[in-house]
Amino acid sequence: MARFTALALLSAAALPGAMAWGAMGHETVAYIASNYVSAATKSYFQDLLGDTSADYLASVASWADSYRYTTAGKFSAPYHYIDANDNPPSSCGVDLDRDCGDEGCVVRALQNYTTTLIAGTVSDANLQIAAKMVIHFAGDIGQPLHCEALEVGGNDIDVQYDGDDTNLHAAWDSDIPESISGGSSLTSAKSWASDLIKEIDSGTYKSQAAGWVSGLSVSSSTTQTSTALKWATESNAYVCSTVLKGGISAVENKDISGSYTTTAQPVVDLQIAKQGYRLAKWLDAIVAAQ
Repeated sequence: MARFTALALLSAAALPGAMAWGAMGHETVAYIASNYVSAATKSYFQDLLGDTSADYLASVASWADSYRYTTAGKFSAPYHYIDANDNPPSSCGVDLDRDCGDEGCVVRALQNYTTTLIAGTVSDANLQIAAKMVIHFAGDIGQPLHCEALEVGGNDIDVQYDGDDTNLHAAWDSDIPESISGGSSLTSAKSWASDLIKEIDSGTYKSQAAGWVSGLSVSSSTTQTSTALKWATESNAYVCSTVLKGGISAVENKDISGSYTTTAQPVVDLQIAKQGYRLAKWLDAIVAAQ
């Protein structure tokens, strides 16, 4: 497996790939993280990103999705996902050597940019890029179809949502999250984040949160990779248990805005909450390691 180095911020490689959680989903992850980071972490990233507002993480959370379509950023397209070549719904699993191509993947990218931030030896401009990538990829890795190769991560599975033509990946990116938050705006993201923070602090997720960050470590590239791989493997498991539980035929060319979405919503809630909390602890660990 070819590994890109911590300083490899430019490349000519580009592959078509799946889009991420919609902007609103990424913003929600970022707002949750903002609630849990330490004062030192907040100060460091506000200074690095040049934004002292409460939106300092959310405002850059979707930057990587735009950057990948620029000439300078096209190399990063494969970094948004890992193509698990498993066999859902009968078997799911991520194998890093098998599934992370020579161009990179979300697991390796999260490790790479984390190492870059800890080392702090590149220019401020490249540190800003690294920060934006980490913020974004911590969200991407929680989207089950970003950790699946089948039908290009569901992009090639045509479905309808509330009567409109779309694909399964897009529905998981935006339609299902927006069915929970009530919209696609920054206000919707803030409101959804607030609801999930309450669940983490005193509700459904209170007993789970500590487990979400169990074993989290940025002490070496090996531990960074193993933590990210754990997250990807958790996400991928939902492809078998929820996303494609009934196989492709159960969703293809069908409207999934009814009972399918009702079943999917708790998984989306959990993954957004989990990755927001994890992002906070990941950023804290980066700052502590500098």
